[in-house]
Amino acid sequence: MSTNDPSGQEPEGGGKPSFDKQPPQEGTPSGAPSDPYGAPPPPQAGSPYDTPGDYTGTYGAPPGGGAPPPPPPRQPGAEPGAGPVPGMPPLGTWPNRIVATFVDFLLVEAVAVLLVVPFASFGKQDGWVGATWLGYLLFLVYEGLMLSRDGQTLGKKLMKVRVAMLADGSVPNAAAAWTRAATFVVPALICCGGLWWPIDLLFGVFDKPYRQCIHDKAAKTVVVSAV
Repeated sequence: MSTNDPSGQEPEGGGKPSFDKQPPQEGTPSGAPSDPYGAPPPPQAGSPYDTPGDYTGTYGAPPGGGAPPPPPPRQPGAEPGAGPVPGMPPLGTWPNRIVATFVDFLLVEAVAVLLVVPFASFGKQDGWVGATWLGYLLFLVYEGLMLSRDGQTLGKKLMKVRVAMLADGSVPNAAAAWTRAATFVVPALICCGGLWWPIDLLFGVFDKPYRQCIHDKAAKTVVVSAV
């Protein structure tokens, strides 16, 4: 007869396999199945693929996160009243320039008429034609002499504007003064008559930023305020 007690416990290490759970390995959460092949390495920090779609930069910003470049400086004289070069007075206004030229032309034509009166009759066309041509020539000499002296004619003094060199604002030298006067008068004498002056004026109206007429472009001059 067997003497085994079925209610008795097996002695420790009795040779039977044990099905008790093994303690979790280090680094593995409790209750999580262990991977016999090992877990993949974690992604590297700072990878652009860590959080796809999570872009924190500013679209349109320059590389490196720097501030956008400042706007380019404004060109001198681009705004009404701004001097062409630093330290130069503001540009002369169109009303003052036009009135000054008109005053000068009337003064010179009056002198031409007085000079022609003893030699021609204004009852005939010849008298007026002669006075007109003489007035053109006198205006050329008048402008050249006056502008090379201080940059102002009588009309410009009255309207408080003056002619200055674009480069530095100085009084025009003789070459610039006579070039300016010739470009203003000679085309009217040889081809265009009175049509030349509206063309010359309109060129200056649309010129940017210094509002130079054709005669100013030729002489490299600009008209500024003398206030």
